[in-house]
Amino acid sequence: MPGSIDFYFDFSSPYGYFARHGVEALAARTGRAIIWKPIMIGAAFKASGNQPLMSQPLKGPYCVRDWARLARLYNVAWVLPDPFPIAALAPTRAFYWIAAAKGDALARNFAMAVFDAYFGKGIDISKPETVADLGQMHGLPRQELLGAIEDAAWKNKVREETDKAIALGVFGSPFFIVDQEPFWGFDRIPMMEEWIKRKGW
Repeated sequence: MPGSIDFYFDFSSPYGYFARHGVEALAARTGRAIIWKPIMIGAAFKASGNQPLMSQPLKGPYCVRDWARLARLYNVAWVLPDPFPIAALAPTRAFYWIAAAKGDALARNFAMAVFDAYFGKGIDISKPETVADLGQMHGLPRQELLGAIEDAAWKNKVREETDKAIALGVFGSPFFIVDQEPFWGFDRIPMMEEWIKRKGW
């Protein structure tokens, strides 16, 4: 059986949002399962010496233009949220609880809803109450979800997954690893697909 594609992302990443709209189609084309792995990209930035795009002169304004351009190209909803960026701790903890308690498919659908709420509608997803609202829309018990967000076990899980990602060389969002080969960025999806098709080069 072919190996999966590990999809690392931060819920506060615009390029992660655009990848969210393409990865399942990629899975269908390649026959590879997508393993969704939200992390806290701020920790990866510290490890790599990078900074958030919006804090970088010249690059920040360019990216604002690029995000709007990508949304028009792929015909997906887009707003630049306020506040942006955020620390997406609440939805990341919730994701791992959902995956463990309810299954990967529901966790994936929840992740899509979180991305769409933030970058499609401008809703602040950093608030636990907002995350619980999104969870309820997918049939998840509100109080259980709120409890998981504050549970030390899921706080630790997020740290562990982020540390594991950094140890594998993950430094941006989105970031993919397939057959031990790393690919950074939304624009590398076509290259990754070709790599899978050719079995490398």
